[in-house]
Amino acid sequence: MTLTINDLIVNALPLPVLTIGQKHSIVHANAAAEAFFDVSLRMMQRQKLTDFLPFGSPALSLVEDVRKRGASVSEHRVDIGSPRLGTERIVDVFATPLGDASDNVVVMLQERTIADKMNRQLTHRGAARSITALGALLAHEIKNPLSGIRGAAQLLEQSADESDRLLTRLICDETDRIVKLVERMELFGDERPVERGPVNIHGVLDHVKRLAQSGFARHVRFVENYDPSLPPVLGNRDQLIQVILNLVKNAAEAVGIDATDGEIILSTAFRTGVRLQVPGSQERVSLPIELSVSDNGPGIPPELMSDLFDPFVTTKVQGSGLGLALVAKIVGDHGGIIECDPAPRRTTFRILLPMHRAASGSDADM
Repeated sequence: MTLTINDLIVNALPLPVLTIGQKHSIVHANAAAEAFFDVSLRMMQRQKLTDFLPFGSPALSLVEDVRKRGASVSEHRVDIGSPRLGTERIVDVFATPLGDASDNVVVMLQERTIADKMNRQLTHRGAARSITALGALLAHEIKNPLSGIRGAAQLLEQSADESDRLLTRLICDETDRIVKLVERMELFGDERPVERGPVNIHGVLDHVKRLAQSGFARHVRFVENYDPSLPPVLGNRDQLIQVILNLVKNAAEAVGIDATDGEIILSTAFRTGVRLQVPGSQERVSLPIELSVSDNGPGIPPELMSDLFDPFVTTKVQGSGLGLALVAKIVGDHGGIIECDPAPRRTTFRILLPMHRAASGSDADM
């Protein structure tokens, strides 16, 4: 059998790609799909997709969804584990119409490791909650004594000579610094529901950009890649500002104040069909609003990627390591996810959030 150039291209792809026909028949599959299912193409063409995936798998309904909508759809963290494939196989599924006269659908699978599955959980809440009790303890047990120490230092300052005043001022400054750190940790213990409503995400990004350009990011060029038709996000404006401000500040620090070509790219997009399963339930939520912050700094060390959103993980000499953990908590409280896409000279933090829906509850993104 002579392979066409299209066959050669598809077979060169490292991800499993299948063409699905009517009644879930397998029309074609690339070499990566043969390796993934451990079956030759000839044998696969004699069977159906339902023979390889567990009964009721979301990947099966995804194919019909694509046919019905005539548009691409993706689902993240789909478990296609079975006795045939193994007890646990977590994949992202991307499906799109073939684009010809047939009703065929092209399906691509991207397998996730167990560690990656844990890192991609909706909220990274485990990392944030791991210090909830510690934050509450520090707030209760440390802040009161610190205020007493500061008060005593201020009293001593009144009768101290100039050299001693430097020491009392140092005590006050360090006390204030510790209090601010404790107050930041207190935020992790706040389990109250987030008050959310329609938020114009472009207004949030513009507000953060103005703050950055007037202060810590004067040395950086900003680039905006916005989708002007983006609907409102379902969120809390103040908290979303806190999230973006933290990411932009990190990006500016990564670029470095001495960089002559420092650049931060703010992007938004509407991702039709992006859905995610809520851990612990069968509910699948739509997260069509995507916003990202990219910088052309040196990048993130590979050894930190798996723990990037954990508390106290930082590359900064003076950093507390709480910024990204708090960002992950806020994004999680909004029902969204945050991911980091590292690349040489281009680090991107991407956030997916739910859109605000009208009172009728209609699914505008479906």
